[in-house]
Amino acid sequence: MGLFKKDPLQIIAFASYGTDNTLYIRGRALEDESIDLSRKGLFGLLKNSWKRFETDEVAHTSIKIKLPDQSFYYTTTDQKGYFKFKEKLSDLANLTNEEGWLSYELSFDDPHPNRVIINDNRFHGDVLIPSPTVDFGVISDIDDTILKTGVTSFLKMKLIFNTFFRNAESRSPLEGAAEFYHELHRGPQGDGANPLFYVSHSPWNLYRYLALFLRKNSFPKGPILLRSLSLFKRRKEEEKPQKQREIIDILNMYPEMKFVLIGDSGEHDADIYIEIAEKFPGRIKAIYLRSVKHKKKVLRVQGLLATYTTTPTLLVEDSEAALQHARENGLIQ
Repeated sequence: MGLFKKDPLQIIAFASYGTDNTLYIRGRALEDESIDLSRKGLFGLLKNSWKRFETDEVAHTSIKIKLPDQSFYYTTTDQKGYFKFKEKLSDLANLTNEEGWLSYELSFDDPHPNRVIINDNRFHGDVLIPSPTVDFGVISDIDDTILKTGVTSFLKMKLIFNTFFRNAESRSPLEGAAEFYHELHRGPQGDGANPLFYVSHSPWNLYRYLALFLRKNSFPKGPILLRSLSLFKRRKEEEKPQKQREIIDILNMYPEMKFVLIGDSGEHDADIYIEIAEKFPGRIKAIYLRSVKHKKKVLRVQGLLATYTTTPTLLVEDSEAALQHARENGLIQ
């Protein structure tokens, strides 16, 4: 009968963002599959990949949120185990550290008889609440912008290999990217705490994988915004891509903040970023697009940028070119 023993339960808190008067928390309740993110070897990596995507969700369960001031709030998971909590509160900035992070605790509020809950039913989460005095925010793509995925390879074979057959610790960031992001984080005076937001078309199933990659490669800490697997279905023609909607939500959350957008020439970042810059005039300080090794895609983006002059936009081969441009334009020291 031990073969049919159910896995313990856990809550995964996704690093999110808010303001002094808006608390925005996201996460997911799942069975704990004991995924070892450092695992190596073909069989182990395949096993990890299977566990990431074959999730056992904890649906329609109550989640308790505890803030540092000992106040409590509640939310409920949906059919897929996801939960969102977005409420108007006050004086949240008083609960943050010097970088603007507010730490909180999650727990299952409903009883789960005969089920083990790991961590003594205490799960840590963070919300970024930037100071209103920051110079600007940075919104960056992940795939082929800071992490080489192979999305432009033939039949996306390199993308498949990198996702399923390499662990996060063995993946290398694109050269100079972490240094560039830290410079932007510190800003023109060199001592700032400009917020960074990471967006990707990857599913939430890869959240901990990507979080480990960013941490191991010393990227500035920031919310990671992904998408539900259910969103892989064909969207209606009038709908914007999920990544674009996430970026717009960030700009709406901080209406007084200006932003730097960073992406690549591999997919549709150029189109999305230009459309956003037109929709939010004066809000985008610069757009940086990393050139991928795909001649047709690079030529398309070059053509797109040839007639675009509204926002400073640069197609770069490496991080050094972006650093130089940012320095010349007063974004970094």
